[in-house]
Amino acid sequence: MNWVEILRTAGASLVAHRLRSALTVLGILIGIAAVVLSVGLGLGSQQQVGAQISALGSNLLIVTPGSSTSTAGIRGGFGSASTLTVSDATALANRVAAPDIAAVAPEKDSSQTLAAGSTNWTTSVIGTTDSWLGVRSRTLADGDFFTATDVENASAVTVLGSATATELFGTTNAVGQTVTINSQPFTVVGVLASAGSNSTSNLDDEAVMPITALANDIAGGSTRNSVSTIYLKAASQQTLSAAYQEADALLLNLHRLSGSANADFTISSQNALLATVTSVSKTLTVLLAGIAALSLLVGGIGVMNIMLVSVTERTREIGLRKAIGAPPTAIRRQFLAEAIALGLTGGLLGALLGILGARLLPTLLSTTTPVIVSAPVVIGAVAVSMIIGLIFGVYPATRAARMAPIDALRTE
Repeated sequence: MNWVEILRTAGASLVAHRLRSALTVLGILIGIAAVVLSVGLGLGSQQQVGAQISALGSNLLIVTPGSSTSTAGIRGGFGSASTLTVSDATALANRVAAPDIAAVAPEKDSSQTLAAGSTNWTTSVIGTTDSWLGVRSRTLADGDFFTATDVENASAVTVLGSATATELFGTTNAVGQTVTINSQPFTVVGVLASAGSNSTSNLDDEAVMPITALANDIAGGSTRNSVSTIYLKAASQQTLSAAYQEADALLLNLHRLSGSANADFTISSQNALLATVTSVSKTLTVLLAGIAALSLLVGGIGVMNIMLVSVTERTREIGLRKAIGAPPTAIRRQFLAEAIALGLTGGLLGALLGILGARLLPTLLSTTTPVIVSAPVVIGAVAVSMIIGLIFGVYPATRAARMAPIDALRTE
């Protein structure tokens, strides 16, 4: 019996027991669909988080202050101290002292209520310099960004995020309008293009102004010259490590510190953050895929169970075929072909269900996280379903092949 005849006979046998075959295929189908969707969710979350981190800017280093300790001895977390200043940012922007740092953008944050006529909105007000737009890889939807002259003169101008402009004026066409912040009027000179959200905040809900204006008119106090973050843009991806070393050495020298162990600041790399998040996402993806793969084991046991039932039901058929000269190899191939056909059918239908689910799941769950269908994963899942059919079909097929013809023919 050639392979064509074996496959034709296997197909006829499975069709003759449609319900039993369908229930067996269902176990494989669910397992394959679960694997495709779980891996797709993991890949989608990796892509989304990567895009959010990339939105911070390219070739970026982020310098944050160290921790503070209150008079009561309570220690704050990293970033709670006021150890970074505008002077630090100015020194880091010196190309002689730090040749691999292309641009510097200090930030001083303050939560404030903005008012426009009878409308008000509380948002994050960011004081920075004119280099902020390029360092943070942001663009304008309308108007202009403030200039170095505006920073020098502490001009009362601001650039609004698109969401902030919409909340205050009902539209993003806000250039030329006036908003009041801390009882001080500021002229809107530009509106930022939408950038979505990162892991901690809505990038479209903010107001950006010259850092000098924020220090003089809004923040004030003894910490007016301190900054909450300094963003450093390396000249290229290849010089990111060199820029890190230059920034670390320069700040240690400015703060009169003997070594990195005593540093009152922290420098984090965008790439390091992305690598950490990606590593965590991959671990979770493997875990989810492993849990989903357990259902494949259940499906495989179902294949074995059905094939054993089939061997029992077809005992006289097996005995008759052996009596007329069918070798054990032909009997074994017959039942293996049926088991593999069940696995392959379940794998193909499961892959189709997984692809369909990847399109519908984000809508059903109302989530922005995409479900990415990976071709290698789909192909691999279908291949695994065939292997499961093969592995769990070996014992029933071997049992049928070893059956003695006389014993089979005696069976009622």
